[in-house]
Amino acid sequence: MTEDEDGLTYADAGVDIEESEAAVGALVGAMGDIEDTTAYAGLIDIGDRYLAMTTDGVGTKLLVAEAVEDYSTIGIDCIAMNVNDLVAAGVTPIAFVDYLAVDEPEETMSAAIGEGLTEGASQAGVSLVGGETAVLPEVVTGFDLAGAAAGLATEDQLLQGEAEAGDVLVGIPSSGVHSNGLTLARKAVTADHSYDDPLPDSDRSIGAALLEPTRIYTYLLDALHAYDVHAAAHVTGGGWTNLFRMGEFEYEITDPHPVQPIFEFIQSEGDVSDREMHRTFNMGSGFVVAVDAADAAALVDETDGSVIGQVSDGAAVEIRGIEFESEEESV
Repeated sequence: MTEDEDGLTYADAGVDIEESEAAVGALVGAMGDIEDTTAYAGLIDIGDRYLAMTTDGVGTKLLVAEAVEDYSTIGIDCIAMNVNDLVAAGVTPIAFVDYLAVDEPEETMSAAIGEGLTEGASQAGVSLVGGETAVLPEVVTGFDLAGAAAGLATEDQLLQGEAEAGDVLVGIPSSGVHSNGLTLARKAVTADHSYDDPLPDSDRSIGAALLEPTRIYTYLLDALHAYDVHAAAHVTGGGWTNLFRMGEFEYEITDPHPVQPIFEFIQSEGDVSDREMHRTFNMGSGFVVAVDAADAAALVDETDGSVIGQVSDGAAVEIRGIEFESEEESV
């Protein structure tokens, strides 16, 4: 890895995280008071339970699918990005709706996207209860895919959302890039290669590695509810700064998961610094749980996670010699 801060950045590629955060802040500020929320989902008290909702899309990963003409997995990504946010709140997803916007309808593409949504719903254990396809030739160039998920949780099942000093961090592996940072990834890998070129140290093409579907983490819910889990972070846009969504603490990552070859390739091809990689991508861990130290071993035994670090008083994330201050928090 490299500490060259002059290499390619997410902002250079076209996504300025600070500008994005400011725009989101302006939108939220203009909306006035909103109902209860967690760091990942909106909540509505419906009596004996909470109804939770999330919404998200697939982002510019769609452009990779379009370039290689393989739309079969992006539906999985769309569902994953929504239900994983519910899981981070301790909520069990139950239903999903999609929104597909196109400049012109195309039957083969739509069928492949539908197959991916069906597979994603099966993996997540949710019902596909509807959706919308809009033909918007003067608004959309190509297509966009987004959706919304609903879930239920009792008050006891909701994660408190705040880590505690002394907690152990249990990390769950990612499947690869997932569905964020693709604007930077695409710019880096296509500078001197095509998506059909083989990925070094892999039996797949570059395009196939980038299209690897986002892992769906709903299988963790039983364990999250069984043990003294205080908070969880879905590691998406903003990379490892997402841990600040669990509160302002010192998150020391001492044993991170291995970095998959696709990340190493993105970094080398774009001359991207270590800091920018960890500020943008999950770098091997797609989900992180802050759990009471007494329950950490049992949580690891019941999942495919491993102990990756600990929580202490402070306000920083430290991983692989990189430190992020809390003011760099992603929204």
